[in-house]
Amino acid sequence: MKGNANRRSHDRSFFEYLVLTAKGFCMGASDVIPGVSGGTMAFILGIYEELIDAIRSFDLKGIKLLLTLKLRDLLDHISWQFVLALGVGILMAIFTLSRVLSWLLQNKPVLIWSFFLGLILASAFSVSRRVEEWRLYTWLGLLGGAIGTYFLVGLVPVSTPDDPWFLFLSGAIAICAMILPGISGAFILVLLGKYQFVLEAVNNRDFIVLAMVAAGAVIGIAAFSRLLGWLLRNCHDFMVAVLTGLMLGSLRKVWPWKETLETIVGSHGKVIPIVQTNTLPAHWNVEVLSALCLIGIGFLIVFSLDRLVGK
Repeated sequence: MKGNANRRSHDRSFFEYLVLTAKGFCMGASDVIPGVSGGTMAFILGIYEELIDAIRSFDLKGIKLLLTLKLRDLLDHISWQFVLALGVGILMAIFTLSRVLSWLLQNKPVLIWSFFLGLILASAFSVSRRVEEWRLYTWLGLLGGAIGTYFLVGLVPVSTPDDPWFLFLSGAIAICAMILPGISGAFILVLLGKYQFVLEAVNNRDFIVLAMVAAGAVIGIAAFSRLLGWLLRNCHDFMVAVLTGLMLGSLRKVWPWKETLETIVGSHGKVIPIVQTNTLPAHWNVEVLSALCLIGIGFLIVFSLDRLVGK
């Protein structure tokens, strides 16, 4: 599968790389939203399996080629074109949209969550069609993924140690969540009690803490991407069913109408909700109509992208 990923990278035209950068932009926009995974957007855009293969191409052989300065062989071995094009799009989105999306989440949360609700609902339907044959074990995988994610996103954050081993573990778990559809890596850090701690490390330039988290992230994504790639190759229908379930379970997190029960205060005095309950809209008004329209727009965008990817 890795070889196929490399061939796809080398066979792309300049325009196709621009399209890939645009897809990275969409992934970056998703990563800015707390509770929404860039992996979900990668699945919507039809590049999820290639993304896993590209991550897997950065392996021990690649490190050996780098240390021996065999740069040409290194470039042939890794999917650097794919990662570069996607990474540029992700960084562009983070730097250009973070303030806009942050303002929308603070001032128009119902509207932005409604849009993502439509995206994820439609993408779950789109991804489920990639299961070639629905059998009992695939339905069980779908159900298990949905139930597991539903309860995961509803957990209350716990108090955990600040020891180096736990920081390493937190980075490894969070990065794995970031490439899974339906689960946000930032939300996993909240559950592990390390979201605020890592934010403060960034603001205070605590490079020791950041190095431990980053080391865990590197090891975690290297190991998990191989496991996930193997599962997609050998248990394709079951894994796609599980990933579909993850998206359906995450709808608990992106439901637009919520009541906040518990909050924490971030490093800059920003109030961050950590315990919320889903509710129904209290009144039928313009905001509710706008939310329904945005859900429909999210649906249409996904189905349009799905048709383009199919072509």
